[in-house]
Amino acid sequence: MITLSERLQAVASYVPYGSRLADIGSDHALLPVWLAQAGRVRSAVAGELNEGPYLAAAKQVREAGLESSIAVRRGDGLEVLAPGEVDCVVIAGMGGSLISQILQAGVGKLTGVDKPDGVGVSGGVGECGGVKRLILQPNVGADRVRQWLLDWSWVLIEEDILEEDGKIYEILVAEKPGALDRANEQNERLYRERRMADGYVAVKETLLKMGPFLLERASPVWRKKWQGELAKLEGIAREAAQSALAAQSGKLARLHEEMRGIKEVLECMPTDTQ
Repeated sequence: MITLSERLQAVASYVPYGSRLADIGSDHALLPVWLAQAGRVRSAVAGELNEGPYLAAAKQVREAGLESSIAVRRGDGLEVLAPGEVDCVVIAGMGGSLISQILQAGVGKLTGVDKPDGVGVSGGVGECGGVKRLILQPNVGADRVRQWLLDWSWVLIEEDILEEDGKIYEILVAEKPGALDRANEQNERLYRERRMADGYVAVKETLLKMGPFLLERASPVWRKKWQGELAKLEGIAREAAQSALAAQSGKLARLHEEMRGIKEVLECMPTDTQ
């Protein structure tokens, strides 16, 4: 068995047994090889855009003797897949904007139809045999991924956060119910305004930004992430304060408002949550 990093081990833990997996941006195909060696997946596709990682992935699969169960393909995002070919998609180790772009460009591959039209297209698993689960690990910009999932009626069912080698990673796990109205109902509940610790009321925008599950748990790693984000914003604000243009454009005011929101959340969340 090959060895996975803590980050990839956490991603792997959300792949259902017996899945037909696609790992987009697979790099050295470590994740699909490990899952296949562990008997966790029936088959897998390792997709890579660039030649170097594609060749490295092909070599890894070949040396593991898994060419019959793992297909290594070169292509852009989800274009390496045929509609209905897989039921679980992993996209890990990219920025949230790029992950959202990949999902958007490949909506037809997710839903099992070639050219879905319109935001919130139904195309659920029960209707057309599309992808059942998305496991997404954005390095930054997790809020953009949550927004994409919400726009396209995917339901966030779990979130995770961990620190490895000084970096903090979030993992988002989403599924899409067969019925559009059911997905919308679940999402409405998930992002409904809610009262948190010390009477703090979290609105939809805060839940999208900080994570509805992560906010509820307020783990030490989650708190460390947002303390770090606050420190970054404070540094940007100090620089912006020296610029008349920033003040005139309202940038400085927006920075202070964003910082105020983060501070309010951190002050209200309990510090002893594990």
